[in-house]
Amino acid sequence: MNIEAHSAPFRQLPFAYRARTIFGLLLSACSLSPVAARAQSKLYLDALHKRMIEKEIIGGGIKNERVIQSMRATQRHEFVDAAHRKNAYYDMSLPIGAHQTISGPFVVAYMTEQLDPQPTDKVLEIGTGSGYQAAVLSPLVQDVYSIEIIEQLNKRATRTLDRLKYRNIHLKIGDGFQGWPEHAPFDKIIVTCSPEKVPQPLVDQLREGGNMIIPVGERFNQMLYRFTKRSGKLEKEPLRPTLFVPMTGTAEDGREVQPDPIHPQLVNGSFEEKIGTEGEPTAWYYCRLQEVKDVLDAPDGHRVLLFTNDVPGRMSRALQGFAIDGKQIGEVEVSASIRGKNIVHGPNAEQAPQISLTFYDANWAIIGRTWTGPYQGTFAWQLATEKLKVPRGATKCIMHVGLLGATGEFAIDNVKILAIPR
Repeated sequence: MNIEAHSAPFRQLPFAYRARTIFGLLLSACSLSPVAARAQSKLYLDALHKRMIEKEIIGGGIKNERVIQSMRATQRHEFVDAAHRKNAYYDMSLPIGAHQTISGPFVVAYMTEQLDPQPTDKVLEIGTGSGYQAAVLSPLVQDVYSIEIIEQLNKRATRTLDRLKYRNIHLKIGDGFQGWPEHAPFDKIIVTCSPEKVPQPLVDQLREGGNMIIPVGERFNQMLYRFTKRSGKLEKEPLRPTLFVPMTGTAEDGREVQPDPIHPQLVNGSFEEKIGTEGEPTAWYYCRLQEVKDVLDAPDGHRVLLFTNDVPGRMSRALQGFAIDGKQIGEVEVSASIRGKNIVHGPNAEQAPQISLTFYDANWAIIGRTWTGPYQGTFAWQLATEKLKVPRGATKCIMHVGLLGATGEFAIDNVKILAIPR
């Protein structure tokens, strides 16, 4: 279950659109029969679904037509609580209970595309969660075997998938670390939670020549890999930095590196490390419209992260998460070197370059958001520093940097955080 950014929540849409939508919903609630109100609500969700496919899935670079069609056919709002349905078709993760989340739609589509599902494939999924990833895979393969360690999530996913009449998805309560040996070998394995290392039982249960898509690494610093099994060994190909909830059970019990919520630190804050020659910056994930660029006047080292966008409202960003203990940390001092060129905010004033922090509680519910900036216009390198409050109930935080809906150019370097005790 992936932790995705809140890239385009409802409140960031243009005011006129929000006003029309809210007014229409109020009219529906006041004047329509329950049946008509449900029909209107479905039309609204269908419109958001279509917009998501065009903007986030196709616009995000997904090219596999079978995957796109499955994303079109799978109604994500069916897999979240009623309270979160209004956000079901934005590219964001949502809490599903038991400290878990439903992955953002782009990440689901991306992992599915990288898995290269074929009609004859038998696929093992580790981490059923809401059942959404399994539902997307269902029409693309012969059978999906999905394991969930949390009983309440397994039961809920079972009810949802049965109600929606998915017949080739087989669910089990168990520790995903151990796989499902009774049905091995599997043509493909997809893991939607992150262990520190690839579990050996999964290696054993992957057929020769088969592929495994899995996020591996530390709690807040992971890499999404595609592994191919050759001669009994895994050959790895790094795909992109990412952030998933940890694989619990045996995998978590054996984790060697634990996060330090009392001393939160950013990784690769000067963007000197990147994946490959043209890739994303190491440890920063869900990057959009960015480039790790060599420049002569970099404030720290010789590289900076440069965001560019010429379409108002289009998301240009990079994220990084870290653990934080709000009971002991009252503030964080955020600092970075920044430079701007012809920056104009997006369709609303909130869509402007900033360094923002979104705080989450133990259940991945948002409990606060704060930021430095926003920044506009053209300006040379300058140091941006600000102390930001930390909610007492915070256990995790995700930092967002970028144009975030604005147009122009925004460069950033030497990003740091310093925890200040209560």
